[in-house]
Amino acid sequence: MLKKRFAILLLCVLFVQCARRGSPTGGPKDETPPVMLRADPPQKTVSFKKDRVRIYFDEYIKLKKLNEQLVISPPMEQSTYIISPQSMAAKYLQIEFLDSLAPNTTYSFNFGESIEDNNEGNPFSFFSYVFSTGEAIDSLSLRASVSDALARTPESFISLMLYPVDSTFSDSIIFKEKPLYYANTLDSLTEVTLPNLKAGKYLLVAQKDAAKNYLYNPSVDKIDVIQDVITLPNDSLFQLSLFKETPAFSFGKAYQAGKQRIGFGFTGSDAIEIELHETVSDSFASIITRDSEKDTLYYWFKGIAADSLRFTLRHDTLEQFYDYRMRKAEPDSLKISFTPTGILHLTDTLKLITNTPIQKIVQDSMRLRAKDSTLLPFRISQNGKHELQLIFDLFPKEKYHFELLPGAITDFFETPNDSVSISLSTKSRIDYGNLSLRLGNAPSLPLFIDLLNENEDIVRSIYSSEPRGLYRFAYILPNKYYIRVRIDENKNGKWDTGNYLSKQKPEAVYHFAPLLDVRANWELQEQFILE
Repeated sequence: MLKKRFAILLLCVLFVQCARRGSPTGGPKDETPPVMLRADPPQKTVSFKKDRVRIYFDEYIKLKKLNEQLVISPPMEQSTYIISPQSMAAKYLQIEFLDSLAPNTTYSFNFGESIEDNNEGNPFSFFSYVFSTGEAIDSLSLRASVSDALARTPESFISLMLYPVDSTFSDSIIFKEKPLYYANTLDSLTEVTLPNLKAGKYLLVAQKDAAKNYLYNPSVDKIDVIQDVITLPNDSLFQLSLFKETPAFSFGKAYQAGKQRIGFGFTGSDAIEIELHETVSDSFASIITRDSEKDTLYYWFKGIAADSLRFTLRHDTLEQFYDYRMRKAEPDSLKISFTPTGILHLTDTLKLITNTPIQKIVQDSMRLRAKDSTLLPFRISQNGKHELQLIFDLFPKEKYHFELLPGAITDFFETPNDSVSISLSTKSRIDYGNLSLRLGNAPSLPLFIDLLNENEDIVRSIYSSEPRGLYRFAYILPNKYYIRVRIDENKNGKWDTGNYLSKQKPEAVYHFAPLLDVRANWELQEQFILE
């Protein structure tokens, strides 16, 4: 009996093992991209006269993000062609032309990574279909490398554009006309080749074309231009560095921002004079402030009741007249906030922010206390009409309590504050790191040394107009940081970008390559030689 049971158990084990060996695994994942079998008409056809192209593949394909990936050179209006199928899988790709093609022109349809196999999504990368309506395929090419004038790396999908320089050429062509030749950089690449070009003279433009309309819009697009005319053939690698222009000044719309507040939008500089054309009494008063986030000036007023107000706004030689009809709106009431809150870092300044303009300050109605309730000395510095800065000595591992008694602040509408207070604390010195930087080979002074986070936002910045052997960022929160140096070439206290029409290039910028790891209770020392 025992032998019989053992035999049955052995048969069961063998059956299970055999079953496992026979179970299907599905096989290896398909990682092979589609293969083009043929094209009708064939690649690089000359004297092209067809109204349709079909490209056949060895498996079913689909098109993904075609509008982002497809680059046609020279550019064509979307209404002049149809590419199919786009909503289903097929073993072919079809280009149908709905309008006449230009004579004696080489066309290139570059599909980027939009063609994928239907099952696994393997891309048929950088496939181009090229043909010519003339007797030959244009065979010249041009290479360009793209960077950013301010950021460490340029954005993806930067457009390279070539415009013919002939008797009709003018600098305004990039605003009005599409380029003759066009190509895109890809996600991770900064170098691009413009193929299938004719010999001739050209203007080379690099542009982040936000609207994807092949035209330059300074309000949203970044740009750089090789200022010298390029003659093809040319084997040079052209270097372009994109910048965003400061927009030219223009007046915007007026709107009711509050019961006694008119907002005036604008673009560019805020050096605007606002004149009210109304008869006013002695009780009338007004004040102008700027929004902290938007390009808007606010005209605050009191002591006048009217259904409409007439204004003239002036900027240099420009004038704009507004006949503004008043609307119903909620009155602005005094509200006070603080920044920062919670933790006050050892390099911070406590700021008090009001939503209505500050008219009067009574420092005797303000109290600053340490954690043992001791009264501490401080001074007030007003920054604009909405901000007070509280200046006092900060000590590590301390608690602070700041209190405004009623009437410490009175706003423009003569409304005093209610009681308001905030409690904050500081960290220990060993909770922070420090960074010392030696800078070499600076081309000129003054300059900015920027401490950037990984998103390239400025955490801190040092402006130096005198030679210094060492620059130090003290009490930095432990994190990873970049260093950037911006040169103030015209010594106006700011970094200036470029301008296309005035042929002005941005001021120089240098990036320290390493990503620095600043640790708590650690002194990091680095040397940056500008090249």
